[in-house]
Amino acid sequence: MRLNDLHPGEGARQTEKRVGRGPGSGLGKTAGRGHKGQKARSGGYHKVGFEGGQMPLQRRVPKRGFRSVTEQTVAVRLDALNKLSGTVDLATLKDAGIVPREAKRAKVIASGQITATVELQGIRASAGAAKAIADAGGKVEG
Repeated sequence: MRLNDLHPGEGARQTEKRVGRGPGSGLGKTAGRGHKGQKARSGGYHKVGFEGGQMPLQRRVPKRGFRSVTEQTVAVRLDALNKLSGTVDLATLKDAGIVPREAKRAKVIASGQITATVELQGIRASAGAAKAIADAGGKVEG
């Protein structure tokens, strides 16, 4: 086989319609547009979604808000960490039932009192929460 032997398969390419070329072509006179009306005119059509003046579907249907599934950060209170001790990461928080299973990341906020000594790994903490954890004898690692 050579490049100059290649050609499209049978029926792969149809001939282009030549409209308005006389009655013998089958597409003469009105050129397949029918008689009169908006669609028969040049430049005559309506915008996408137009329903003849009726309120379009995309405006009739009530809209709901947007909540990103991938960017779900869960806030964890300081007093929730009192149940835990030692090294705490996201998996530990999920196992303890403090954050939901579908949470992608967590952040400890300064709300409540902490008495347990914990070491956070891979969990962010606000400035006040980091200070409270350090005061309780723990530490925060980025």
